[in-house]
Amino acid sequence: MNIEIEGSNEMTEQECRLMDIDYNPIKDGGNTMASLKDEAISYEPKTTLNIADLNKIPLSLELKDGNAKTKEGEEFTYKYAVIDDKEYRVAGTIIGGIKAILEKMPNLEFVSVLKSGAGRDTRYQVIPYQEPQQPITKAEAIAPQSQ
Repeated sequence: MNIEIEGSNEMTEQECRLMDIDYNPIKDGGNTMASLKDEAISYEPKTTLNIADLNKIPLSLELKDGNAKTKEGEEFTYKYAVIDDKEYRVAGTIIGGIKAILEKMPNLEFVSVLKSGAGRDTRYQVIPYQEPQQPITKAEAIAPQSQ
């Protein structure tokens, strides 16, 4: 649809909307345009988190293959799981640790991962997940066991 404005060339409906200072393309269902400032405020860089950051890890997670580059530009592949639209990297040593535990506990459903160090010096220890229990009082901790 073209609109004629007296003394000017024809303009499309979209062009007229864009000239209207009260027009909000997102609210009004038009072409979604945002300013650089709006984009910067809502920007969240894509990151891959670490599976060790989770308290309880289900062993039923589906793993995917990812590709990335080191700071030196070397390409590498890695495994990751998607949980709540976030990517969690799963290091090979974690997978190996889970394999070792499953040999002794084949029905295990959840694990936790202890993480120490940083960067290439990061170390992981996989342990069977146990539900947190009620904390005991100091008196209960030092009381002798009754038989």
